[in-house]
Amino acid sequence: MLRLIAVKHMKIFLSYAAQDRAIAAAINRALLDQGHDVFFDRDDLPPGEEFHIRIRRAIEAADLFVFLISEQALDPGSYTLNELDIAEQNLKHASGHLLPVLLHPTPFDHLPAFVKSVTALETPGDLVASVADAVHRLETARQRRRWRRVAGALAVILCGALGAWYAWSTRESSAAITGQDGAPAVLIPAGIVVLGDDEESPQREAFLDAFYLDRFEVTTGRYAKFLAATGGLQVPEEWDTLDLSRDGELPVVGVNWLDATAYCQWAGRRLPTEAEWEKAARGTDQRRYPWGNEAPTLARANFQNPNENPYAGGLKKVGSYPTGQSPYGVEDMAGNVGEWVGDFYAESFTAAEVRNPKGPTSGTTHVIRGSGYFDPAERLVITKRYYASPDNRAPDTGFRCARDLH
Repeated sequence: MLRLIAVKHMKIFLSYAAQDRAIAAAINRALLDQGHDVFFDRDDLPPGEEFHIRIRRAIEAADLFVFLISEQALDPGSYTLNELDIAEQNLKHASGHLLPVLLHPTPFDHLPAFVKSVTALETPGDLVASVADAVHRLETARQRRRWRRVAGALAVILCGALGAWYAWSTRESSAAITGQDGAPAVLIPAGIVVLGDDEESPQREAFLDAFYLDRFEVTTGRYAKFLAATGGLQVPEEWDTLDLSRDGELPVVGVNWLDATAYCQWAGRRLPTEAEWEKAARGTDQRRYPWGNEAPTLARANFQNPNENPYAGGLKKVGSYPTGQSPYGVEDMAGNVGEWVGDFYAESFTAAEVRNPKGPTSGTTHVIRGSGYFDPAERLVITKRYYASPDNRAPDTGFRCARDLH
């Protein structure tokens, strides 16, 4: 009653009731004529437990489940319904993987729910030819999807290769770049990047020009020089608890968005855009964390740290986790401190903003990217987004600066 049809590019499981064997055999012959490799003869299957095991394995391996619908196939005692249940458990999506075929007119409300989820094939003409044509069209669509995936992967590889070449060709100038405050910066090459993942944040594609990003977050030592040079600004929270001679390499925290913006302007730079920050942290391979897809460990990042005072055990010195750096060598982009970026916050993104996106032109809150030392492991996923008012100060929020290439 069940036949495995191994197509050149698809494995197909044909499920039918014993009473419909004649039409199933005709479909089998049509598929053979098209050059498909068809497993059809039930006599080739051993009886007993082995039979059921092989049937289940065949369904699990199938790319397409063809279900011939008749009164006998829908009978509560029919083995075909068992096969349909197995298919429902194993197929991620019915569309493109389930082909219901009406052998006789059947009321819609008599059909199983899984079968109702896609359009059934029903034709007053040559049913055998219609099934063969439907299988051919499904296989053609599958091949197109496969080639689109291959083309997309090749495009990503090409962009990555061009980016790597560009980074290599400019490596001397990249290594020599420091900000006015002496902070070392990393060159992030131009190219297309996929932002978001449709789980933690909306997924979109954008092209970013090359830019420089600070390798480390701004430290308390550098921020102290800024305060001394400018004067009059409110000092960060918990500033009086730190010892600069000892804590000068800790990232500065307790600064609001206005403070971070003022510092970057003083240093001859700017806050990075949200898109720039994510590309620098994630690269172009859509990884979950700066170091890849492996789960966070305390060897790669500072997180799940219960210390309330950031400058008394909460924070770690910048650059303390070299194995947790991003593909471009940017450090500390997961854990330790979250970071202000330039964008106003919005839940979604403008579809037309595909080149150097900068987010909304106005708003009441600004985006914070990355995670802090308080956060649990699940918050270290690089696509997570946070936001706060521009005057908000937090003990695990700091920043780093960016600069245009030219």
